[in-house]
Amino acid sequence: MAWIAEFASSKWAQLLLLSSGSFWNNKTDAVEPLWAYPKQTVDGSQFNFKDFLSHPAHLWSANTSISFPDSSEFEDATARWTIFSPPTYHAAIRPGTEADISRIVKLASLYKFPFLTRGAGHGYSIALSDFQNGLALDLSQWKSFDIDTVAETLTIGPGITINDVFDPIYEAGFQIQSGTCGCPSLIGVTLGGGAGRYQGIHGLVVDALVSVRMITAAGELIEVSKESYPDLFWAIRGAGANFGVVTSATYKLNRLVNKGNFLHADFYFAAEKSYDYFKIIESLNDKLPANLATIVLINYNASTNSIQVGGNWVYFGPEEEGMKALAPVFELGPIASVVSVVPYNRLLATTGGGYDTLVCIGHTVRDLYSLNQKTYSASGWQKGFDKMAKFFDENPGGRNSALVFEVFPNQATESVASDETAFAWRDAKGYIIGHFIWAEGDAATAEAANKVGLELREELVLTSGYDEPSVFVNYARGDEGLENIYGRDKLPRLVQLKKTWDPNNLFCYNNYPLPSKYPLNHADEL
Repeated sequence: MAWIAEFASSKWAQLLLLSSGSFWNNKTDAVEPLWAYPKQTVDGSQFNFKDFLSHPAHLWSANTSISFPDSSEFEDATARWTIFSPPTYHAAIRPGTEADISRIVKLASLYKFPFLTRGAGHGYSIALSDFQNGLALDLSQWKSFDIDTVAETLTIGPGITINDVFDPIYEAGFQIQSGTCGCPSLIGVTLGGGAGRYQGIHGLVVDALVSVRMITAAGELIEVSKESYPDLFWAIRGAGANFGVVTSATYKLNRLVNKGNFLHADFYFAAEKSYDYFKIIESLNDKLPANLATIVLINYNASTNSIQVGGNWVYFGPEEEGMKALAPVFELGPIASVVSVVPYNRLLATTGGGYDTLVCIGHTVRDLYSLNQKTYSASGWQKGFDKMAKFFDENPGGRNSALVFEVFPNQATESVASDETAFAWRDAKGYIIGHFIWAEGDAATAEAANKVGLELREELVLTSGYDEPSVFVNYARGDEGLENIYGRDKLPRLVQLKKTWDPNNLFCYNNYPLPSKYPLNHADEL
């Protein structure tokens, strides 16, 4: 662990500078100098986070808490949605103020110890496993929440999840675009783009972003917007985890559509009707209305011991119009259907009879293989269905897995100029997700899931409308390749901004970190 040796040999000149009040010239409220960690307390073979973080000379704010392994607070501060290929920690800190976060960033920069910021612990890229034995910077308790009904804006902290937002803004007469799952941090979702059912009428979540407060790699607190640091604002809208710690974000809200009442329908079809159902969706290529979205779920029904196809449809408009749009689905003859008008704030809770609650169960082995799609292909999807049927038949331990096709219109998303944000995939009209689950320790199912996951990705890209396996950063597994995540046309500017704002690569642990140079040579790619 090279950072330990670097820590032990830190230059006293740096310590003296950091201990000087004149050095502390950022825009936080803090005025205290950094404490110079005594050389004699450093063990050259292992960094003692407990002694270091607990020392009173750090002057942490009163509501900062520090925890270590084998404590319940540590478990809470490092909890994850998936435990597949996870990061590991030796300590966790829940900072009380922005000045505390700035101090942590500066200490990490000086002493070269790794830290990873956590909002709701929902990231699932295998690249996160590169982070080992470091410090968790847990912001899950940062739940500030403010609605400005005059400006029609929402300002929140990084601990606010998507589910936390629905009731307050609905009651105030607003809605906002969101992802398809209620448990991630809304800010975390935003920084990678934020895809969902509202892409047709409101755009991506990142398109609602007005500004953020952010701690940079220099430990400086800045406000970032179109007017303030516009280049950085461009970069954080699609690649934000690479540039700093966001302490709050402000969004532009939308007035409720159809008074916040949406037609919601769940359908289930037997296996023999899968292709016909896929053909209905294929017929929507290039004519999917902006206010109609659907999610296709291929999963295993434990009651019937067979594979099935489920479909969740949402129409953002009057019930009569929605029922007309769904007529072909009804005519196909589902095994079961549940149709209702639901308010905006109950949409995710209603989907699939409570599927969101099931999907949000944490501390589960999950491995996901995803793709963007801009073409809906019945023949391609049927090949995916057949692969899942074989997987379920041969691997009972993997029957909680699913293949998901998200079918989202993109009229509002594509109306935003491509160069407005760093998000590279505004032409996407949905996403494909192979979501594999198995019991911890089930090596046979894990091997089978990895095999079929890679096969699905290789097969389904051929009919996705893209020449290569593209995927936006929130959905990236981490093995797709740099250009296929950030986009070739975005990377030169992103990498240049990375050099400017994080020259020492302090924020190098996220779903897929940006490199320090681009293009990469062959050795860098290996």
